[in-house]
Amino acid sequence: MPVPETLYATYAVALTAPIPDPGELAHDEIAARTRPPLRDLALGMLGSPMVTLDQRPAAEFPPLPADLLAAYGASPAALAALDAASHILAVRAAYRPGHPPAHEWAARAIAGAVAAARTAPVIDVFTPQILAHDHLTRSLPGPDGAVRLTDWMLLPHTSGPHGFWFTTKGLARFGLPELQTENVPPALVVPWGRLLNGLARRVLDLWQDRLRTGEQPLVVDLPETVSVGLGDIAAAQGTDEPLRREVTVRLRLDRPGEPGTTGEPGSSGSSDSSGSSGEAVLTVLPADDGPDRLESLCAALFGAQDGHR
Repeated sequence: MPVPETLYATYAVALTAPIPDPGELAHDEIAARTRPPLRDLALGMLGSPMVTLDQRPAAEFPPLPADLLAAYGASPAALAALDAASHILAVRAAYRPGHPPAHEWAARAIAGAVAAARTAPVIDVFTPQILAHDHLTRSLPGPDGAVRLTDWMLLPHTSGPHGFWFTTKGLARFGLPELQTENVPPALVVPWGRLLNGLARRVLDLWQDRLRTGEQPLVVDLPETVSVGLGDIAAAQGTDEPLRREVTVRLRLDRPGEPGTTGEPGSSGSSDSSGSSGEAVLTVLPADDGPDRLESLCAALFGAQDGHR
């Protein structure tokens, strides 16, 4: 898969009044609220061209999609607060793919610090999602750099004539295609969602491991078959799992318009972290052909009872 040259993150802070000097406020709040090493990373990027703070009257920005914000958990009160905002501060950051994802960590930390100082809502423009203050704070990396992937990724699913269609929304932040699965039986919605969370964690680890060494490559080869286990599911949620049970799935790189793709709305990821449609996706398939393979995978991973609910 091609490696993007640069990834971008954008967060919006909805303000009831303009901030006289957003850069100064961001610097002071990050210094006061954020622990190292994230504090040092955010302050270093804040003082460089990698981070921009763009404050304008709200009417000068494109309107935020209220329907999607509501679908992803925004309350009526939160949406009303957005409508009441007179100004928007757009926090944008850019960085190369790899670990750490400094563009996301810095932009989210800066937006969260400014929003806390002004008691203002923060919108993750990628998702899009309104981030509650406690959620935003919890999602930031601790001193060891660990994060819960589930704080940075959503897993929406929609019903269709042959089952549910799943797609991740968050892997594109890191330069990866999103994962998708078609025709998931209704009884497997919960276990298959758990499996996809763990698989996303495993694929992200493989991706970042291949970007850690030396000069950034132009392309990265990921294996066609990937193991995913209970440990990966726990890691995606920031917990531990003593059982080492794993199953194997197959990944197929699809692009809209190619054979094997569905063309359903939203069935694409974005390698430039913009969340736009029309990019490649990784379709998740059983490693072996045969009937009831999704059921067999879930039963093998979670046990016969938990794998069918």
